[in-house]
Amino acid sequence: MKIAVLVKQVPGAESVLPINDSKNWIDESSVTFVMNPPDNFALEEALLIKEKKGEGEVVVVSMGPHRVQKVIREGLAKGADRGIHIEEDDQIETDPLLISQRFTNVLMEEKFDLILTGLQSDDSGMGQTGILIGEMLGLSTATLAIETDVLDGKIRVKRELESGWFQWIELPLPASISIQSGLNTPRYPSLKGIMGAKKKEVRSVHVSSLSNGERTQFIDNAFIPTASKETETIEGDADHIVERIVSILKSDIKVI
Repeated sequence: MKIAVLVKQVPGAESVLPINDSKNWIDESSVTFVMNPPDNFALEEALLIKEKKGEGEVVVVSMGPHRVQKVIREGLAKGADRGIHIEEDDQIETDPLLISQRFTNVLMEEKFDLILTGLQSDDSGMGQTGILIGEMLGLSTATLAIETDVLDGKIRVKRELESGWFQWIELPLPASISIQSGLNTPRYPSLKGIMGAKKKEVRSVHVSSLSNGERTQFIDNAFIPTASKETETIEGDADHIVERIVSILKSDIKVI
């Protein structure tokens, strides 16, 4: 079985995130980057499937500038067999449709049986890549997977739904599955794995060599919310107090 795992490099949770001079993304010069945590669960699931079947290949695929080689090597150190780096210049693409088109152009050459992605990224949080790639490649597609079972020519997926409900579905292979965080316990790379990762193949493909569509979505303005403290005393009868509280929840806090 040939499995692709899409991993993204994102700012670490402890990183300070200053806004760049263009006011459309963060200033990456002082940011510590890590593997996107949801993608770590997808990688572990791919490795478990390979180990359970006793054969196969796990390929880590990532897009970004040269620095993303670090997360590709991390995936190889954990047990993936090889990597593919879709190389961007310093300008990071944020349009989910264009990102998915670039991944699709590379993935379609490989004819994977299974494509796994984390549910969403910790930076932009779009949660669209796995679904779009499945549609573009004409694959069976499922999201919010909390358990998988690969059978002959098909995969059973347990999906997390709303209000504590779950759903088992059966899909023909090939398929694209978005993995929910927490369905397994990601492993740490061993010393042997780290040393062996240096010898594993990482193929680079520059985005300029791929068929690129038009950008349909972009980040126009990035900013850090300003914190403010304000106390309001609501006076009057019960009806007025309730009406005012509801208005605040709708208009100011926007939770209802």
